[in-house]
Amino acid sequence: MQTPRLHALSAAALLACGSLSGSAWAQTAAPAPAAAAASAPARPATPTPRSAEQLQRVEVSGTASEETIRKASTASKIVITREEIEKFGDATVGEVLKRLPGVTTGGAPGRGGDVRMRGMGGGFTQILVDGERMPPGFSLSELPPEQVERIEVLRAPTAEYGTRAIAGTINVVLREPLKKKLNEFRAGVGIERDKASPNVSWTRNDSFGAGHTYSFGLNAMRGEREDDVFSDRLTRTLATGAEELQSTRGRSENSREGVNLNGRVQFKLGGQDTLSIQPFVVFNKSDSHSDITRTTTPAPVPPPVDFYDRIETVGTTRFTMARLNAQWQMRPDADTRIDLRGGVGGASGENSSTRQESLAGLGTRLQQDSTDSRDRNWNLVGKFSRSLQNDHSLVLGLEGEGNNRRSTRTTLINGAPQQGLGDFGDDMDASTTRLAAYAQDEWNVGKQWDFYAGLRWEGIKTESSAANYAVSNTSSVFTPLAHARYKLDAGGKEAIRMSLTRSYRSPQLQDLVARPSINTESRHDEATPDRAGNPALKPELATGLEIGYEKYLSKGGMLGANFFARRITNVMRTFTALETVSWSATPRYVSRPRNLGKATTMGLELEAKFRLDEYFDDALPLNVRSNLSVFTSKVDGIPGPNNRLDSQPKATANLGVDYRLRSVPVSLGASLNWTPTATIQQSVLTEVSTDRKLVSDAFVMWSVTPDQSLRLSASNLSPLDYYTGSVIASDTRVITTRSGGPSYTQWQLRWEMKL
Repeated sequence: MQTPRLHALSAAALLACGSLSGSAWAQTAAPAPAAAAASAPARPATPTPRSAEQLQRVEVSGTASEETIRKASTASKIVITREEIEKFGDATVGEVLKRLPGVTTGGAPGRGGDVRMRGMGGGFTQILVDGERMPPGFSLSELPPEQVERIEVLRAPTAEYGTRAIAGTINVVLREPLKKKLNEFRAGVGIERDKASPNVSWTRNDSFGAGHTYSFGLNAMRGEREDDVFSDRLTRTLATGAEELQSTRGRSENSREGVNLNGRVQFKLGGQDTLSIQPFVVFNKSDSHSDITRTTTPAPVPPPVDFYDRIETVGTTRFTMARLNAQWQMRPDADTRIDLRGGVGGASGENSSTRQESLAGLGTRLQQDSTDSRDRNWNLVGKFSRSLQNDHSLVLGLEGEGNNRRSTRTTLINGAPQQGLGDFGDDMDASTTRLAAYAQDEWNVGKQWDFYAGLRWEGIKTESSAANYAVSNTSSVFTPLAHARYKLDAGGKEAIRMSLTRSYRSPQLQDLVARPSINTESRHDEATPDRAGNPALKPELATGLEIGYEKYLSKGGMLGANFFARRITNVMRTFTALETVSWSATPRYVSRPRNLGKATTMGLELEAKFRLDEYFDDALPLNVRSNLSVFTSKVDGIPGPNNRLDSQPKATANLGVDYRLRSVPVSLGASLNWTPTATIQQSVLTEVSTDRKLVSDAFVMWSVTPDQSLRLSASNLSPLDYYTGSVIASDTRVITTRSGGPSYTQWQLRWEMKL
């Protein structure tokens, strides 16, 4: 018999998701066995039964389901298992994540983009791979899902994972060396606008010697894209009322190549001690070409010296990253565990572009840009875990991390160096050093209460220097953390979670570097400012509250509701203003980040996953997944009504179903993802907007044999036009811009084989 609370929550979640016109629908898989256990390192074995019920450290033999891992966490946590990742055959990790409650992606529909929790962009979400931050230039959109074991989403920060997570943390765990043998091969081809994008992957997992194991993953891809480009800019001069419309139309083409390689070798050293070595290599290259025509109405007579009616741009980008980590796990006794981890890595990025402006077929201005960046990084982590008397588990940790970037930038205008940057030099060095220490304790009180208390300190120092300047920035943050879970029944099928935490967002390296970047447009005004960093930036601090309810159903589903709130101080926001600068004899419009003041954001995340026959006896056993999230925020010091946090929409929703046919070995499913139009007052002068997204996906998979399957999937089946725009209102003029174009359906056919 269902409780009244269950009926109420179920009805609320289903009604909220179903009431949207063309409404949103999400992840379409029922909970299934994961390919691995929980993400965080397991706690020391203890004779008491409590160790399987603690925050993020779940010790399991064999495999653990999504439900088991999620229930065992004191803090609010979502886990996407290997089977769920494979469900839709998504091309990128971002496409997998978009179906989760409160997760949105930037970019055009079906194209992925930067991943955001609670709709908050600009670094509010902490992105980790195997618990570590990646160097600049790395993107989850370039990581193939075939190399991912599971994805963990933590809504509230914890001491072990770090507290640079105002919106939350997404930790992507790469494939792990399980004891079972695995040898999988996949080959596929994606089609968009008649452009083919082939890809192949190979995953192998096996054991050797006396209990040693290894895993290996290789993925190679090549892709082509073609986009129609539309852009309009309307400038109205307030003093005269005169208007000028600039319209650009054209086409851009892009070709991409990428190779991803990761592996993990785990040696059993005797007893329960292990040594793991993990290499990770990424290489991406892209070539782009665009041909754009510009029309100006009314046409200026005579045309100014910098006037043009056509732009042709050619560019090449290369990114290479290599990382090698080692982890040594020791168990001196049954109640103690010591983890030591270290790693070194490097990344390089090369960008070059040529922009040719012309008028009536004759070249007028040639701009050539090239940037060469080299990153080197290291990290050391030590963690001590001890199970104490009175059902307590103590963890102490120390962390160190260093990153160094050296970059060279060259800009030539008609073959000569760009004026204004000579004093800053073309070479720059920048480094970031981070030290952290934390302590946490977890314990049970009776059979119903679980508690977690933690404290973390982080200190960050950033330095940058060029030909004639050297600046530095130092900051440190203390973040106390508290989580609690109250089980409404002895088995934990129904529970309430609560969290009170401090978290922060540190400035990005590019926001601190003082060296300016002069705009690439000939025209210079509020809409095309120069850009510069601010070495005096302070980190944002946030006090957060989470209250959640979860109910696990008898046939593998769950119902949940989660409320969150954040109060943020030292909010960072980019402003454009007219400044007297050293690189120009006349004042220039410069866009630079500043600490503004305070902001508040809150939201409600509803989630319902169930089998349809849970409610209707004669229904098919369809797996249904739905969620609806609503957000609100307010930034002090910026006029309303749209003074929201950057990029945050007012809501997002998903709905999805999947079903395995009984008569034939075929599985099929579909999902719908919805994000409404968003309008943000970014500063006193600038308002930005983005169009809504309504992305429908579907798949059908035929299991030809127990070891072979054929999958056909489609993303963005009902493509919509997608535009972004801005309105900049100064004392002298109003500039309105709108750019974007149509989106497209992506088809993918993939053959999967277990060898």
